Amino acid sequence: MNSKLRILSLFLVIGLLSFLNIGGCNDDNNNNNNDGIVELLCAEPNVDISVCDPENGPFSLEIDNEFFPLIVGTESVLEGEDDEGAEIMVTITVTPDTLMVAGVETRIVEEDEFEDGERVETSWNYYAQAPDGTVCYFGEDVDIYEDGEVVAHTGEWRAGEDGNLPGIIMEAVPQIGDIFKQEDAPDIAEDQAEIVAIGEELDLGELGVYDDTVTTEDCNPFDGSMDDKVYISGIGLAKDEDAELVSFEPGME
Repeated sequence: MNSKLRILSLFLVIGLLSFLNIGGCNDDNNNNNNDGIVELLCAEPNVDISVCDPENGPFSLEIDNEFFPLIVGTESVLEGEDDEGAEIMVTITVTPDTLMVAGVETRIVEEDEFEDGERVETSWNYYAQAPDGTVCYFGEDVDIYEDGEVVAHTGEWRAGEDGNLPGIIMEAVPQIGDIFKQEDAPDIAEDQAEIVAIGEELDLGELGVYDDTVTTEDCNPFDGSMDDKVYISGIGLAKDEDAELVSFEPGME
């Protein structure tokens, strides 16, 4: 082979390798970093979360958002089975307690998670409602359990600390295609949600069939994992990936 052919062949090989490594292996949710490792990404948010900025109050503890009402005393129980066959149960209780976070008085909602009857996590979540009816998420404290003992506090954060900002947990008027940050705690918690359906039917067996719903696809930008949630008008969260609502006890207005 003469020198010109050798050079031409070399360029063809380089071009082919470049195409295989860069030009056809990534979809819209993937990105290569400088080490060649594929990172999964979430869709770009298109909703401004400044409605939840503490300076844009006044905020209210009377959280009456249609799809995320938080009436004191309300208790929801969701049950299901995860991908590994473990029985999961989540209880969500709207407590009468409040906490000042970033200068805003927030309602405390306790969430307890169990796997095969064993407590694995308890979190205390802080919410307040913006003037337009948006429910804002101001952070959470978290206890992670193993064998009945608290072993970690992974994922806990509060707005106003270390540059953390409150996010949107439910819009005042959800619209399909809206994408918003639920948490804005850099390197700790940055989950976001996309409204993917409104009015889809959800059959909850003995609890009834509902079509006054909002469905979100939640995304964790750290690992690209997705989690589908369904909210029912007047009830709130009714489906969280593998767990569905089995009991709902409303609080007192």
